[in-house]
Amino acid sequence: MQQKIQIQHIDIANDLPLVFIGGPCIIESEEGYLDTVRSLKKIADAMQQPFILKASFDKANRSSIHAYRGPGLDEGLRILALARQELQTPVLVDVHEPQQAERCAEVADILQIPAFLCRQTDLVLACAETGKVVNVKKGQFLAPQNMENIVKKIESTGNRNILLTERGSSFGYGDLIVDMRSLHLMKQLGYPVIFDATHSVQKPGALGNATGGDRNLAPVLARAATAVGIAGIFFESHPNPEKALSDGPNSLTFESARELIRQTSALDRTVKEFPA
Repeated sequence: MQQKIQIQHIDIANDLPLVFIGGPCIIESEEGYLDTVRSLKKIADAMQQPFILKASFDKANRSSIHAYRGPGLDEGLRILALARQELQTPVLVDVHEPQQAERCAEVADILQIPAFLCRQTDLVLACAETGKVVNVKKGQFLAPQNMENIVKKIESTGNRNILLTERGSSFGYGDLIVDMRSLHLMKQLGYPVIFDATHSVQKPGALGNATGGDRNLAPVLARAATAVGIAGIFFESHPNPEKALSDGPNSLTFESARELIRQTSALDRTVKEFPA
């Protein structure tokens, strides 16, 4: 039995049309964030594809102590609330500490557990207890079967509004690889599965004091993941990735984001014509 998650006017399930979750890696400024998500929402609307905004107010796991982390909880949630109200679109936000969960739930529709923190029980339970949708990114170190334990933690609170996201697995010291079997295996847990196309092409530590990546491969992996039959695609986009303050090497330009949505949504329609 596959669970269907409903957020505002959007239904999310492995057998329903793809949902796209997009935005910049981090909020760099109010104007910059709003301009970016307006552009991405316009692209998705033109293709009649459901769209959810994403962003982080704080990147607590940056490589360098000198790296930009974001505007912080209060200012970040204020900006996200503005975007949600203006675009009338659901919002996803990262939560890094248990005490942030209630505050984030006042603004966001989806609370996201970052991959490095997916086994932190207190954080997982705090997010689940808000009753909001919880999106768990599978840790780079975790087998897909082991996500069942995290699902059970969330279910223990009575919350069954769960999304599971694949974002690549550690391969050696400075690369990630995506095992497409992971998508199928996580689907067996009964919840919608999302593929994170841009974090999956990261190269951790490749720039010495920052993460590198290859954004050109994100659409390739997104197409492959779509062929498995999944619920959604997660991606990061920036008007000028070369100048992005976080995750620039793996962030898509607007044109690349448009093409990714066009190709994967067309492929998704074909895939879902066949019986599961």
